[in-house]
Amino acid sequence: MLDWTVSIAILVGGLLFAMGIGLPVALAFFAVNVIGVYIFMGGSRGIDQMLSNATTAVSTYSLAPVPLFLVMGSLFFYSGLARRVLDAIDLLIGRLPGRLSYLTVTSGTVFAALSGSSLANTGMLGSLMVPEMIDRGYKKHMALGPILGSGGLAVIIPPSTLAVLLGSLARIDIGALLVAGLIPGLVLAVFYAGLIYAQTKLDPEAAPFYEVEAMPLSRRLWVFARDVMPMAIIIAAVVGSILTGIATPTESGALGVFAVGFLALAFRALNWKAIEKAVIEAARVTGMTFLLITASSTFAQLLAFSGASSGLVRWATGMEMGPTQMLLVMLLILFVLGMFMDQVSMMLITLPVFVPLAASLHFDMVWWGLIMLLMLEVSFTTPPFGLLLFVMQGVAPPGTSLAEVAKAALPYMLCVFLLIALLIVFPPLATWLPAIM
Repeated sequence: MLDWTVSIAILVGGLLFAMGIGLPVALAFFAVNVIGVYIFMGGSRGIDQMLSNATTAVSTYSLAPVPLFLVMGSLFFYSGLARRVLDAIDLLIGRLPGRLSYLTVTSGTVFAALSGSSLANTGMLGSLMVPEMIDRGYKKHMALGPILGSGGLAVIIPPSTLAVLLGSLARIDIGALLVAGLIPGLVLAVFYAGLIYAQTKLDPEAAPFYEVEAMPLSRRLWVFARDVMPMAIIIAAVVGSILTGIATPTESGALGVFAVGFLALAFRALNWKAIEKAVIEAARVTGMTFLLITASSTFAQLLAFSGASSGLVRWATGMEMGPTQMLLVMLLILFVLGMFMDQVSMMLITLPVFVPLAASLHFDMVWWGLIMLLMLEVSFTTPPFGLLLFVMQGVAPPGTSLAEVAKAALPYMLCVFLLIALLIVFPPLATWLPAIM
């Protein structure tokens, strides 16, 4: 058998080379897998094993929530319910310096609990809020930053499709991982609100104050009961059913689809066009995700079969580094990869190595998985290729450079780093809620 360093050089090096020459991620994985099974698994017999693994990888029940959460989020946006909630929260906030920035964070937190997609969250908030904020005289960093920050909340606030994918790939309890993100996600939203408060205090002109029509309390209560409370009930039902153990993540996803569909029907916002768009979007993302999982499962087995995973773990644990230092190295690797890759590719490349290493260091896997998700959230806004940066540039005022968008995102990235540090120092912030499930 080849030395583990040679094995990892062939597999990881070949993968990076294939992606570097422009092959799509899935094709890059399949190409390296075919080469790998011939080298390490004995030619055609290895191909047969790879095909068998493909069926097993995508037929697991734990992946069933992915399309359901995607349909729920897409239906929420395409039916117009998202716009209805945004308008209602806008009326409820009232007179407040920087109110549109606060509105963005509040709405982004609510949307995160209904969409599960950071890209959808950012695109929706950007298209709705940026023109209004620019017209009101907000500086670019006050208009773009809150959207980039709150858009990423969908990575950790349940139901997060990325959390389901990470849990499936890393063999982490998906229900526990989803629930673990709830409290840290709300803490992060509070950090964002505190950041906006500090920015408006330091520079009042960054978010000019303007008069808002006063509303009687009775009107506010009616708007809340009509437009916000139904969504709050859906969120409570989806997340609460997982938290209490009444339903599995798959069952809660089905409940969420039914509830959003029923609510859209009640508001006369449900039509075939919205349903068609929601299903097509969910099918497109699900198909690509399952294809990548198929390729990744064989890649992980090749790393294990060739001795690359065990050799790397022995090498890493033999270094004079404590568990915290090793965790920081993992985070640094994700940070660097986030400059050049999308989140799914990062997970597929690193998890086959990181998971056995984390297990050997006796990390709580739910806690560790949540920290990984937070680092993936950072990578969404890491220049030069952070996906949310490009989404935001597409809806920003004409002439806005990528550097300006990245600068607006920087303080919100620092808030995520602060939360990661808090989780490292105080793990129960992530582990307490899953423990009482």
